[in-house]
Amino acid sequence: MKEIKNIIALLVVAATISCNQNNKPKEPVKPTIDSTVVFLLQSGSLDKTVSLPGELLAQEKVQVFGKVSGYIKKIYVDIGSQVKQGQVIAILEAPELQSRIAESKQKLESAKARLITSNDLYKRLLEASKTDGVIAPADLEKAKNQVSSDEALIRAAQSGVNAEGETAGYLTLKSPFSGTVIKRNVDAGAYVGKPGETPLFEIEDNATLRLHIAIPEALTGTKVKEGKVQFTLKAIPGKKFEGNLSRKSGSLDPNSRSEVWEFAVNNSDHLLKSGMFADCKLNILREGKSFFVPYSAVVTTLEKKFVIRSENNISKWVDVSQGVGLPDKTEIFGNLKEGDTLVLKANEELKADTKLVIKISK
Repeated sequence: MKEIKNIIALLVVAATISCNQNNKPKEPVKPTIDSTVVFLLQSGSLDKTVSLPGELLAQEKVQVFGKVSGYIKKIYVDIGSQVKQGQVIAILEAPELQSRIAESKQKLESAKARLITSNDLYKRLLEASKTDGVIAPADLEKAKNQVSSDEALIRAAQSGVNAEGETAGYLTLKSPFSGTVIKRNVDAGAYVGKPGETPLFEIEDNATLRLHIAIPEALTGTKVKEGKVQFTLKAIPGKKFEGNLSRKSGSLDPNSRSEVWEFAVNNSDHLLKSGMFADCKLNILREGKSFFVPYSAVVTTLEKKFVIRSENNISKWVDVSQGVGLPDKTEIFGNLKEGDTLVLKANEELKADTKLVIKISK
């Protein structure tokens, strides 16, 4: 019985102590201030290899049509034929054209005969007019004018002969440059020269090919290291080819926002074909220094892009534009200088003119 009373007494004492502890005032919790991780802006040189698609095109390409109407008399080439500049590739015949040429020559001969007659008459009248009263002045003037008229007729007839001769020259089709015949759409005996017809031949000069690469707008302000490009082709795996920068279009395509850069590719062995698509690698450089920051430091909104700079531990939004992107950082341009303190992980929630507790990133 005595042990039970002792236990009860201990419980009462414990309860009293617990109540006293609960009634003690709690100490206020001090608020914690989060630090903002920042880094120091440093400049660097842009030196990056980019991969872009390209297309091989012929140095020159032409479609050969029949200038005059006629029939194919003879064909001297076929697809794959190598031709030289000025080489005859086909001959046409046009009987009606030959008739016009013969007619124009006859008109010229007739005009020459009339000139001989009128000139002879004028000379005889001129000689007779030396005797007073024998030849009327009007008759002499008329004979002289007839000579001038016949001379004009000869010049006109000669022009007609020359024109028909030039037209006859179109009956012989020649290659305008050295190259390869890639299409032949006609056979001997076919009638050609109709409006809207298919070209008779297509010829390409592919000894040197043009490699066209569409350069994105962000890269148009850069230059290619040593002006060279390396590329590979699915059709020829395991082999690398090279080209030299020859020209730039100087204008952006409004649809793709890109500028075409053209590279000259030697193809003297005719291994490459025009129309092939290439996987191109360009080592691009930018003159002068650029600023590169982690992607997390750039905030992109619907209105603008900006970074957050710490000025005397006060946040400031600085508008920027992005340039070339690297695997872990991006090039930026704006009102910045080397050594600026920028927030590493910026966001819209960090408003401008906010007091910062900064922590330099290691």
